[in-house]
Amino acid sequence: MQTTPTPQHRNALRLTLALVCVLMGWMGLAANAQAARIKEVATVQGVRSNALTGYGLVVGLDGTGDQTTQSPFTGQSLTAMLQQFGVTLPPGVTMQPKNVAAVVVTTQLPAFAQPGQQLDINVASIGNAKSLRGGTLITTPLRGADGQVYAMAQGNLIVAGAGASAGGSKVQINHLSAGRIPAGALVERSVVTPLQNGEFIQLDLNSADFNTARAVAQAINRAKGTGVAQAMDGRVVRVRAPIDPNERVNFLADMENLAVSMAEPAARIIINARTGSVVLNQAVSLAACAVAHGNLSVTITSTPQVSQPNALSGGQTTVTEKTDIAIKQEPGALIQLPAGAKLADVVKALNSLGATPQDLLAILQAMKSAGALNAELEVI
Repeated sequence: MQTTPTPQHRNALRLTLALVCVLMGWMGLAANAQAARIKEVATVQGVRSNALTGYGLVVGLDGTGDQTTQSPFTGQSLTAMLQQFGVTLPPGVTMQPKNVAAVVVTTQLPAFAQPGQQLDINVASIGNAKSLRGGTLITTPLRGADGQVYAMAQGNLIVAGAGASAGGSKVQINHLSAGRIPAGALVERSVVTPLQNGEFIQLDLNSADFNTARAVAQAINRAKGTGVAQAMDGRVVRVRAPIDPNERVNFLADMENLAVSMAEPAARIIINARTGSVVLNQAVSLAACAVAHGNLSVTITSTPQVSQPNALSGGQTTVTEKTDIAIKQEPGALIQLPAGAKLADVVKALNSLGATPQDLLAILQAMKSAGALNAELEVI
């Protein structure tokens, strides 16, 4: 026996279907939010920037340039530049200008850069100039690793700093011996990129991981067809791409936006021994252990004392040093740390030790050696 649905039933069914569609959309957005795109985990081999470097002069400084007695190359460079303009100095004349500084100019030539494109450049002093503020960079050729000129730099420097000195006192804000020139270089020669060469292109993963390489190959094969991509190892994925240049660009545009399901990263702790910084990722876990850590401090105090000879003894008054050495060791109680499988539990356990970041470096290394810390320690 069939029953005809009432209008109320139809409205309820429509509302249920609408809620299901909304929930499925939310779930899809959440899944995409947890996934990374191929462009974020890999790069196309050969599509990269190239470093350019040049040597030049900055002029127009307000008496804050190089002192040629300590930076003789500045005077030599200025003399060579004047000779190019037909100015020849008399023999034996030594130039000692204070408004010129020798600098090194650096920039990055991006992939597919074409002649006429503008580049931002960095300028840094290599002499003893006090400040580059207000200076102008004279035309400087920028060369690549092959010695060829790929760009020409010139322009007014922007130095994000200020300073003043008088009577032996000096005040300085930020760094004055380095600056930047936005759009200060023009590309003169392009670099050939082997993007259109051959049947295959190669994707290089940012970090070696077999799971990520497999996920990238699977995502490409699902979107472009079986056998298009093949993971060669933990870092390289080879992809068969169209031969036609326009189709190859379209293929790469679609491929780099494909979503890749990322597995949980390996447990790792990054330690900066110079600054005492410690960074843990979410995969770090801690086994139950007991830790005792006490601080040892050595204090050396030196006090000057005057030794006065007796009257009519013929001696001389001398100053001696009285040195006191004190060693203090604070007691370290044995603290039991519970096992923690979540990052919040690990942080809470480490904070309970009350150790400074520098002390924490030694504690983490000892816990790793004892097998109580499930993480890879990397010291940078």
